[in-house]
Amino acid sequence: MNLRRTRAIFNKEFIQIWRDPRSLALAFAIPMLLLVLFGYALSLDIDKIPTVVWNQDGSQTSIHFLDNFKGSKYFKIIGYYDNYPQMEYLIDKGTAMLAMVVDKNFSKYIQSNGLAPFQVIIDGSDSNTAQTVLGYVNNVVYSYNQKFLKDALAANSIANSTPIDLRTRIWFNQDLDSKLFIVPGLIAIIMMIIAALLTSLTIAREWERGTMEQLISTPVRSVELIIGKFAPYFVIGFIDLIISVIMGILLFGVPLRGNVLLLFVSSGIFLTGALMLGIYISVAAKSQLMASQMAILTSFLPTFMLSGFTYEIFNMPVWVQYITYLVPARYFIVILRGIYLKGVGMEALWPNIGALLIFSFIAVRVAIVKFKKKVA
Repeated sequence: MNLRRTRAIFNKEFIQIWRDPRSLALAFAIPMLLLVLFGYALSLDIDKIPTVVWNQDGSQTSIHFLDNFKGSKYFKIIGYYDNYPQMEYLIDKGTAMLAMVVDKNFSKYIQSNGLAPFQVIIDGSDSNTAQTVLGYVNNVVYSYNQKFLKDALAANSIANSTPIDLRTRIWFNQDLDSKLFIVPGLIAIIMMIIAALLTSLTIAREWERGTMEQLISTPVRSVELIIGKFAPYFVIGFIDLIISVIMGILLFGVPLRGNVLLLFVSSGIFLTGALMLGIYISVAAKSQLMASQMAILTSFLPTFMLSGFTYEIFNMPVWVQYITYLVPARYFIVILRGIYLKGVGMEALWPNIGALLIFSFIAVRVAIVKFKKKVA
C-alpha cells in the first residue's frame, strides 16, 4: 500500500466532507441528540401519573387516605370532581390516566370495621403503563391496610386486616393486550416515516439527475409542480393506511370502535402535513443523501421518541414536554387510540385535529414558498 496515494485520497475526502457543512452538522447533531434524549429526557420509570379524584365522603378519614397518593411521587392529582362524566371526559381526551372514587360512606365503613369501597379507573389504552399504574395503586392500598392494622393492634382493638375494598376497572383494554396499544401507534409511526422519506427525495432527485432545469423551462407553475409531486404519494399513503387498518383488524384483532370517516379524515390531514414536510426537506436539501438524513432527523426520531408511542409524555421533563407539542405524531397517536380503543369522536379529539390542521397548513405553505422556479 502506497501511503502517499492513500493520504492524497484521505485529504480529498476530508475536503469533500468539509465542503458539505450540512452533512457534517448532521453527523455530529444526531449522536448528540440521541444521547441527550435517551440519557436525560427519556425515562422508563413511570411517575407523575395524571390523576383525577372524586371524594364522595369528604371526611377527614378519606382525605387522610388520599394523602397517601398525593404525597407519592408516582401520582399527580390534576383535579377534584364531583361526577363521573367530567372524569370520563378527561380520560377520553388523554388528559388523565387514572380516576379515583371514594365511596360516600368511606369513613363509616372504616370506623365500623367494615370494608370501605375504593374504586380506581385506569386508562388501559397503554397496556404497559396501565399495568405499572395498577401496581402502584395496589402498593399504596396495601401499605395503608398494613398501617391501619398495626395501629389497631397497638390500640388493642379488633380491626379488619384489609379495610380498603379496592375495586379496579381497566377501560378500553380490559385484558391489557399490548397489541391493542401498539398497532394504532405504529400506524402513525409508519405514515410519518414513509411519507417524509418518500417525498424528501422527489425534488432532490430532479436536481441530481439534471431534469429540474427542464421542468423549470416549462410553463408549469411552482404550485402545480408541488401539487403534482404531492398527489401520487398521497394516494400511496392512503392505500398504506387502508392496508394497515385492515391488517390491524383482521390480523391482530384490534377493535375499531369509533367513526371510520373521522379516522380517514384525520389521517388525510396528518398525511398531507407529513408529505409536505418531506417536499420542503427535498426542496431545501437538493441532495438525496442530505434529504434522507434530514427526513430521518425530523420524522423518525421525534415521532418514535417524543410522540408518546414509546415513552409517556407526562413522564418527561417539562422542557421536553413543551418540545413534544411540535411533533405532529403526538396528536395523531391520541386520535388513533381515541378512535380505535375509546370510540370517542370530535367532542374529545377536536384539539388534536385542530393541531394537525395547523401543522398541515404550515407545511403546505412553507413547501410552496420555499420552492422557486430558478436554477440558482
